[in-house]
Amino acid sequence: MISVVIPLYNKEKYIKRAIESVLNQTFQNFEIIVVNDGSTDRSAEVVKNIKDPRIKLINQKNAGVSAARNRGIQEAKYEYIAFLDADDFWEENFLETVWNLKNKYPKCGVFATSYKFLYSDGTVGFPIIKGLKENFEGIMYDYFKTAIQSDPPIWTSAVMVKKECLQKIGGFPLGIKAGEDLLTWARLAVNCKIAYSYKYLAVFYKFKVGLPQRVPDEKDDVGIKLWQLYTETNDKYVKLYVSKWYKIRLNLFLKTGKVKFARQAFKKYLLYKNYKLEWKDLLFIFLLNIPNIFNKKIYFFIDYIRKIKSK
Repeated sequence: MISVVIPLYNKEKYIKRAIESVLNQTFQNFEIIVVNDGSTDRSAEVVKNIKDPRIKLINQKNAGVSAARNRGIQEAKYEYIAFLDADDFWEENFLETVWNLKNKYPKCGVFATSYKFLYSDGTVGFPIIKGLKENFEGIMYDYFKTAIQSDPPIWTSAVMVKKECLQKIGGFPLGIKAGEDLLTWARLAVNCKIAYSYKYLAVFYKFKVGLPQRVPDEKDDVGIKLWQLYTETNDKYVKLYVSKWYKIRLNLFLKTGKVKFARQAFKKYLLYKNYKLEWKDLLFIFLLNIPNIFNKKIYFFIDYIRKIKSK
């Protein structure tokens, strides 16, 4: 059996689609735990109107997505936990695929598939995952090497994790606005083996091109904890993963006009990759030295081009 954990906050337009994508799975041995994290819209009511005895709705005061996921982990009856965000959904054979990965690779603790993007205008895009063939299925031995040159290989709505692995790392980190998932997958990659299928079986719903849905905290807890992982492993690819985190922070702060914090992130981005400048870094230097008003327009254009190329 699989426990499916869905954190829910103000997603009344999408939660029914998410739950129905679980109910329509070819693998039917599951429970669904929806953790309503203090929604102020009709989200909880929508869940109550879906009649299936496998659905459990838990209400709590708003505490953030990590707290909601951790509550779901705590309430889960079964050994394996799959996560699905309330505005995303699965192809009908997602659970069957990750369960088969579990059976084929029983020594692994993480089981994931690739995913695709669905934009609000109906167009579909795909992530760039380098270092893996498109028909790949097996154990991902070098997660960090793949992650530093790709979009995230593991994404929250495309993964099933053994409960004891989540407990070993303390679940999802609390009090972090953005990047808590990247930190969680990094911790799991250090502590567990990962089985992976390149099939695009989860759908990441993207509301719009341009501004990010979440922006990192100005206090950099994610970077600090990723650096701790590097000191524990002394793995050069983990160090480069820390650099990639600062590249993500740099981009997000530039998109939102927080140039002071973008400059701080740029310095650390270069530091953790040993000051090896690439031609793309010149673009960052340019963006850090132009008026904020132009950054949003440039990033909108970059994201639009990326959307077209991902089709």
